[in-house]
Amino acid sequence: MVAGARERQESSTEQSEHPELDVLPEWPLDTIAVLVTTDPAPHAIPVSWPVRAGDRRILLSLKSDRGSLARLRERPEVALLILGGGNVALCARGRARVIADPLPGADDYVGIALDVDVIDDHRQSAFAVAGGIQRTVLDDSELRYLESRVATLRRLAENQN
Repeated sequence: MVAGARERQESSTEQSEHPELDVLPEWPLDTIAVLVTTDPAPHAIPVSWPVRAGDRRILLSLKSDRGSLARLRERPEVALLILGGGNVALCARGRARVIADPLPGADDYVGIALDVDVIDDHRQSAFAVAGGIQRTVLDDSELRYLESRVATLRRLAENQN
C-alpha cells in the first residue's frame, strides 16, 4: 500500500459515515418512502404510507405482483428511505419479511415487516425537510383502499407489540 493511502482511506470512511438514530422517529401519515431491494443490483420503488410499528419496525403493503416483493423474498436485506414533514430524513436498513400473504381485506397486497438494524440520520444542520414527496389523489376509491390497508397494518402492528 502506498504510504498515506491507509490514512486517506480511513479518513474518507470516517467522513462518509452518517450519524445513526437509536429509534425511528414519527412521520406524517401520508409519507411516501422509497424501498430499495437488490438482485444483486439495487432497485428502488416508491411505497405509500409506511407504518411505524415500534422503535425499530416498519410495516408496508406491497402489491403481490411487484418485482420488489420477489426480490425481497430472495434477498431480505433492504433499505427504506423516508423523507417526511417535520424534518424526517432517514434510511432504515434491515431485513424484510412477509407477515401477511395476502393482506387481510386486500387480496392483491402482501403485508411486509421491516425489522430495522440501522437507522441512518440524514438530517442536516443547514436544511430541514419541510414536506416529503407529495401527490394528488386522482381516484378516491384508491385512496380509501390505501387507508384500509394502512388501518390493517396498524392493527397488525398492535398485535405484534
